[in-house]
Amino acid sequence: MKTIRDVNPPMDYYKILDISPNATQQQIRDAYKKQALKSHPDRVPSDSPERPARTKKFQQINDAYYTLSDPSRRRDYDSARSYHGFSNTSAGDSDPEEEEIPRPNAPGGGGFPWSSFGFGAKNANEEEKFSNEQFGSVFEEMLRDEGLAEGQEARPTSKFWSLVGGLSGGAMGFIVANFPGALAGAVAGNRLGAVRDARGKSVYSVFQELPQGDKAKLLSELAAKVFAHAIGS
Repeated sequence: MKTIRDVNPPMDYYKILDISPNATQQQIRDAYKKQALKSHPDRVPSDSPERPARTKKFQQINDAYYTLSDPSRRRDYDSARSYHGFSNTSAGDSDPEEEEIPRPNAPGGGGFPWSSFGFGAKNANEEEKFSNEQFGSVFEEMLRDEGLAEGQEARPTSKFWSLVGGLSGGAMGFIVANFPGALAGAVAGNRLGAVRDARGKSVYSVFQELPQGDKAKLLSELAAKVFAHAIGS
Protein backbone atom coordinates (compact mmCIF):
# COMPACT_ATOMS: atom_id res chain seq x y z
CA MET A 1 0.00 0.00 0.00
CA LYS A 2 1.28 3.43 -0.93
CA THR A 3 1.84 5.96 1.80
CA ILE A 4 2.22 9.72 2.02
CA ARG A 5 5.85 9.28 0.90
CA ASP A 6 4.64 8.08 -2.50
CA VAL A 7 2.31 11.03 -3.08
CA ASN A 8 3.32 14.13 -5.01
CA PRO A 9 3.69 17.18 -2.72
CA PRO A 10 0.68 19.48 -2.37
CA MET A 11 0.44 22.81 -4.11
CA ASP A 12 1.55 25.78 -2.05
CA TYR A 13 -1.82 27.39 -1.40
CA TYR A 14 -0.23 30.08 0.73
CA LYS A 15 1.84 31.20 -2.22
CA ILE A 16 -1.21 31.15 -4.50
CA LEU A 17 -2.98 33.57 -2.14
CA ASP A 18 0.26 35.49 -1.52
CA ILE A 19 0.08 35.18 2.26
CA SER A 20 2.18 33.87 5.13
CA PRO A 21 1.58 30.33 6.45
CA ASN A 22 0.82 32.08 9.74
CA ALA A 23 -1.98 34.18 8.24
CA THR A 24 -5.18 34.62 10.23
CA GLN A 25 -8.55 33.55 8.87
CA GLN A 26 -9.41 37.19 8.14
CA GLN A 27 -6.14 37.63 6.23
CA ILE A 28 -6.91 34.51 4.23
CA ARG A 29 -10.36 35.85 3.34
CA ASP A 30 -9.00 39.27 2.42
CA ALA A 31 -6.29 37.68 0.27
CA TYR A 32 -8.87 35.55 -1.50
CA LYS A 33 -10.91 38.62 -2.37
CA LYS A 34 -7.89 40.37 -3.89
CA GLN A 35 -6.55 37.38 -5.81
CA ALA A 36 -9.96 36.31 -7.11
CA LEU A 37 -10.74 39.80 -8.38
CA LYS A 38 -7.28 40.13 -9.90
CA SER A 39 -7.43 36.81 -11.79
CA HIS A 40 -11.15 36.45 -12.56
CA PRO A 41 -11.62 35.15 -16.13
CA ASP A 42 -14.33 37.72 -16.86
CA ARG A 43 -11.78 40.52 -16.69
CA VAL A 44 -10.82 39.57 -20.27
CA PRO A 45 -13.03 38.83 -23.32
CA SER A 46 -14.32 35.28 -23.71
CA ASP A 47 -12.17 34.78 -26.81
CA SER A 48 -9.01 36.24 -25.26
CA PRO A 49 -5.91 34.01 -25.38
CA GLU A 50 -5.49 34.85 -21.68
CA ARG A 51 -8.77 33.19 -20.76
CA PRO A 52 -7.58 29.57 -20.25
CA ALA A 53 -4.69 30.62 -18.01
CA ARG A 54 -6.94 32.94 -16.03
CA THR A 55 -9.55 30.22 -15.61
CA LYS A 56 -6.92 27.79 -14.31
CA LYS A 57 -5.48 30.36 -11.91
CA PHE A 58 -8.96 31.32 -10.71
CA GLN A 59 -9.71 27.67 -9.95
CA GLN A 60 -6.42 27.31 -8.05
CA ILE A 61 -7.27 30.40 -6.00
CA ASN A 62 -10.66 28.92 -5.16
CA ASP A 63 -9.13 25.57 -4.22
CA ALA A 64 -6.66 27.40 -1.98
CA TYR A 65 -9.40 29.35 -0.25
CA TYR A 66 -11.60 26.27 0.14
CA THR A 67 -8.75 24.45 1.87
CA LEU A 68 -7.34 27.22 4.04
CA SER A 69 -10.63 28.83 5.10
CA ASP A 70 -11.69 25.73 7.00
CA PRO A 71 -9.63 25.08 10.19
CA SER A 72 -9.84 21.29 9.88
CA ARG A 73 -8.89 21.21 6.19
CA ARG A 74 -6.14 23.72 6.83
CA ARG A 75 -4.70 21.64 9.68
CA ASP A 76 -4.52 18.52 7.48
CA TYR A 77 -3.04 20.52 4.63
CA ASP A 78 -0.40 22.12 6.89
CA SER A 79 0.63 18.67 8.11
CA ALA A 80 1.20 17.43 4.57
CA ARG A 81 2.88 20.68 3.58
CA SER A 82 5.27 20.46 6.52
CA TYR A 83 6.05 16.83 5.76
CA HIS A 84 7.06 17.72 2.22
CA GLY A 85 9.51 20.33 3.44
CA PHE A 86 7.70 23.59 2.75
CA SER A 87 8.97 26.48 4.85
CA ASN A 88 6.81 27.65 7.74
CA THR A 89 7.93 31.24 7.31
CA SER A 90 7.51 31.77 3.58
CA ALA A 91 5.19 30.73 0.81
CA GLY A 92 7.72 28.44 -0.85
CA ASP A 93 9.23 28.43 -4.33
CA SER A 94 6.74 26.39 -6.33
CA ASP A 95 5.09 27.96 -9.34
CA PRO A 96 1.31 27.44 -9.19
CA GLU A 97 0.98 28.05 -12.94
CA GLU A 98 3.03 24.92 -13.62
CA GLU A 99 1.40 22.61 -11.09
CA GLU A 100 -1.71 20.53 -11.16
CA ILE A 101 -4.00 20.27 -8.16
CA PRO A 102 -3.67 16.82 -6.53
CA ARG A 103 -6.92 14.87 -6.87
CA PRO A 104 -8.20 11.93 -4.82
CA ASN A 105 -8.03 9.56 -7.81
CA ALA A 106 -4.76 10.84 -9.27
CA PRO A 107 -2.04 8.25 -9.99
CA GLY A 108 -0.02 7.60 -6.87
CA GLY A 109 -2.81 8.91 -4.67
CA GLY A 110 -2.55 6.32 -1.90
CA GLY A 111 -4.42 6.55 1.36
CA PHE A 112 -3.64 10.13 2.38
CA PRO A 113 -6.77 12.36 2.32
CA TRP A 114 -5.90 14.53 -0.69
CA SER A 115 -9.62 15.17 -1.20
CA SER A 116 -9.29 17.58 1.73
CA PHE A 117 -7.01 19.78 -0.35
CA GLY A 118 -8.94 21.86 -2.82
CA PHE A 119 -12.46 21.11 -3.91
CA GLY A 120 -11.51 17.80 -5.54
CA ALA A 121 -13.71 18.29 -8.61
CA LYS A 122 -14.23 15.29 -10.88
CA ASN A 123 -14.06 17.35 -14.08
CA ALA A 124 -13.51 20.86 -15.44
CA ASN A 125 -17.22 21.71 -15.48
CA GLU A 126 -17.62 20.77 -11.83
CA GLU A 127 -14.51 22.76 -10.92
CA GLU A 128 -15.81 25.84 -12.76
CA LYS A 129 -19.24 25.53 -11.12
CA PHE A 130 -17.71 25.30 -7.65
CA SER A 131 -15.37 28.23 -8.28
CA ASN A 132 -18.25 30.41 -9.44
CA GLU A 133 -20.45 29.47 -6.48
CA GLN A 134 -17.71 30.11 -3.93
CA PHE A 135 -16.74 33.40 -5.55
CA GLY A 136 -20.39 34.42 -5.78
CA SER A 137 -20.80 34.21 -2.01
CA VAL A 138 -17.76 36.38 -1.36
CA PHE A 139 -18.66 38.71 -4.25
CA GLU A 140 -21.99 39.44 -2.59
CA GLU A 141 -20.24 40.10 0.72
CA MET A 142 -17.92 42.58 -0.98
CA LEU A 143 -20.85 44.39 -2.59
CA ARG A 144 -22.65 44.58 0.75
CA ASP A 145 -19.52 46.18 2.22
CA GLU A 146 -19.61 48.78 -0.57
CA GLY A 147 -23.33 49.48 -0.17
CA LEU A 148 -24.09 47.86 -3.52
CA ALA A 149 -26.17 45.01 -2.08
CA GLU A 150 -28.40 44.60 0.93
CA GLY A 151 -30.09 41.91 2.99
CA GLN A 152 -29.47 38.18 3.34
CA GLU A 153 -30.33 37.67 -0.33
CA ALA A 154 -27.90 40.39 -1.46
CA ARG A 155 -30.47 42.37 -3.43
CA PRO A 156 -29.03 45.13 -5.65
CA THR A 157 -29.27 48.62 -4.16
CA SER A 158 -29.81 51.91 -5.97
CA LYS A 159 -26.06 52.46 -5.72
CA PHE A 160 -25.46 49.20 -7.60
CA TRP A 161 -27.84 50.14 -10.40
CA SER A 162 -26.27 53.57 -10.64
CA LEU A 163 -22.87 51.98 -11.08
CA VAL A 164 -24.11 49.41 -13.61
CA GLY A 165 -26.02 52.05 -15.54
CA GLY A 166 -22.85 54.05 -16.01
CA LEU A 167 -20.90 51.15 -17.48
CA SER A 168 -22.25 51.09 -21.04
CA GLY A 169 -25.24 51.17 -23.31
CA GLY A 170 -25.27 47.39 -23.21
CA ALA A 171 -25.79 47.46 -19.47
CA MET A 172 -28.60 49.99 -19.84
CA GLY A 173 -30.30 47.68 -22.31
CA PHE A 174 -30.02 44.84 -19.80
CA ILE A 175 -31.59 46.97 -17.07
CA VAL A 176 -34.50 48.08 -19.25
CA ALA A 177 -35.11 44.46 -20.29
CA ASN A 178 -35.41 43.50 -16.63
CA PHE A 179 -38.34 45.86 -16.06
CA PRO A 180 -41.27 45.10 -18.36
CA GLY A 181 -42.94 48.27 -19.60
CA ALA A 182 -40.09 50.51 -18.45
CA LEU A 183 -38.97 53.24 -20.81
CA ALA A 184 -35.29 54.03 -21.23
CA GLY A 185 -35.93 57.58 -20.09
CA ALA A 186 -37.48 56.33 -16.86
CA VAL A 187 -34.30 54.58 -15.77
CA ALA A 188 -31.71 56.88 -17.25
CA GLY A 189 -29.63 59.52 -15.54
CA ASN A 190 -30.32 60.42 -11.94
CA ARG A 191 -33.55 58.41 -11.81
CA LEU A 192 -31.65 55.17 -12.34
CA GLY A 193 -30.83 55.16 -8.63
CA ALA A 194 -34.47 54.50 -7.77
CA VAL A 195 -34.67 51.28 -9.81
CA ARG A 196 -34.86 47.89 -8.10
CA ASP A 197 -34.72 44.44 -9.61
CA ALA A 198 -38.40 43.47 -9.36
CA ARG A 199 -37.59 39.81 -9.90
CA GLY A 200 -35.58 39.70 -6.67
CA LYS A 201 -32.26 38.55 -8.11
CA SER A 202 -29.07 38.75 -6.08
CA VAL A 203 -26.30 41.05 -7.27
CA TYR A 204 -24.24 38.05 -8.37
CA SER A 205 -27.10 36.70 -10.48
CA VAL A 206 -27.39 40.11 -12.12
CA PHE A 207 -23.61 40.24 -12.59
CA GLN A 208 -23.59 36.88 -14.38
CA GLU A 209 -26.16 38.12 -16.90
CA LEU A 210 -24.40 41.38 -17.74
CA PRO A 211 -22.62 41.81 -21.09
CA GLN A 212 -19.04 40.52 -20.79
CA GLY A 213 -17.48 43.94 -21.18
CA ASP A 214 -19.57 45.27 -18.30
CA LYS A 215 -18.57 42.33 -16.13
CA ALA A 216 -14.93 43.27 -16.67
CA LYS A 217 -15.59 46.92 -15.79
CA LEU A 218 -17.54 46.04 -12.68
CA LEU A 219 -14.80 43.66 -11.50
CA SER A 220 -12.21 46.38 -12.10
CA GLU A 221 -14.28 48.89 -10.12
CA LEU A 222 -14.67 46.47 -7.25
CA ALA A 223 -11.00 45.48 -7.33
CA ALA A 224 -9.96 49.13 -7.08
CA LYS A 225 -12.14 49.54 -3.99
CA VAL A 226 -10.87 46.34 -2.33
CA PHE A 227 -7.22 47.16 -3.04
CA ALA A 228 -7.72 50.70 -1.75
CA HIS A 229 -9.13 49.33 1.51
CA ALA A 230 -6.16 46.96 1.84
CA ILE A 231 -3.66 49.78 1.36
CA GLY A 232 -5.47 52.01 3.82
CA SER A 233 -5.75 49.37 6.53
